[in-house]
Amino acid sequence: MDAESQMPMDVEEPPVQVEDILVVDDSPTMARLLEMGLTKAGFAVRVAHDGGAAFDMATGRVPDLVLADVMMPVLDGVELTQHLRADPRTASTTIILVTAKGQSGAKLEGFEAGADDYIVKPFDIDELLARVKGALRRARVLRAESPLTRLPGNEMIQSEIARRVRRQATFSLLYVDLDNFKAYNDKYGFIEGDRVIQFTASVLRDAMMAVGGPDAFVGHVGGDDFVLLTQFGREHTLAQTIVSTFDTAILEMYSDEDRKRGYIETTSRRGELQRFPIVSISIGIATTERRSYEHYAQVVAIATEMKTFMKKTPGSSWAVDARSN
Repeated sequence: MDAESQMPMDVEEPPVQVEDILVVDDSPTMARLLEMGLTKAGFAVRVAHDGGAAFDMATGRVPDLVLADVMMPVLDGVELTQHLRADPRTASTTIILVTAKGQSGAKLEGFEAGADDYIVKPFDIDELLARVKGALRRARVLRAESPLTRLPGNEMIQSEIARRVRRQATFSLLYVDLDNFKAYNDKYGFIEGDRVIQFTASVLRDAMMAVGGPDAFVGHVGGDDFVLLTQFGREHTLAQTIVSTFDTAILEMYSDEDRKRGYIETTSRRGELQRFPIVSISIGIATTERRSYEHYAQVVAIATEMKTFMKKTPGSSWAVDARSN
């Protein structure tokens, strides 16, 4: 492709977010010690001295993690956990309960209520920080994962691209999108549409395992869009493998009638009969062969541009950007 492109030079990498922790303890001394230790470790810390106040604070501004003592007035730690899990605003908030030795019954109650972890008094501040960081790390992974395909989502995709750009690594990015997917979804329904998305994810994973090489990465942007990262030099084989596998297997997702005639028919809102081809796949590829990048978004922009161009051609297709800076 020889067309010129406009690069988004003013795009910044995702800002580092300071994680917010709500400390809940009826002892002012213990609450202050926890606040100081967590603040020193780089967290933003708020403090509540009973479970009722903590619930109001958490639902007013949802924290990344609640660190709560079990024995507290108004609502104890277990009751606070139950309330937080029952409220849609805080249902997925990470919760660590603090308990004294010998309160094993409270431990079981807390886990049943939905606590993510426990720490027993007396504890070392380094142990506490390790537990907090581990719980937050697990939560970040879960938040970054697509629930439909179990592939990394936008947060991890951006982070992975930014990491390679910072290292000035040589790599290729493949932006993958389905063609005619909306028409399929409209005719066959959302459940079958989800099956096509999951099938696509499986095709991409298998292709990457076969020819992607070391340090390969597959992510699900959302909907029917995916991003793949591979070593430079493998992009042609990878794209062709994806297209060949997809075109052969996608036919099994159609009824015998639609498969034989090679298209589906739907009726528009105006009552007009419309025909749509079998779902195909378009891939736009950006590489580091002739370009250098300063931001992760620049790589994505080039690959997206190539993908958009290829969607204008019928059937599955792919193209590599061959322009230089």
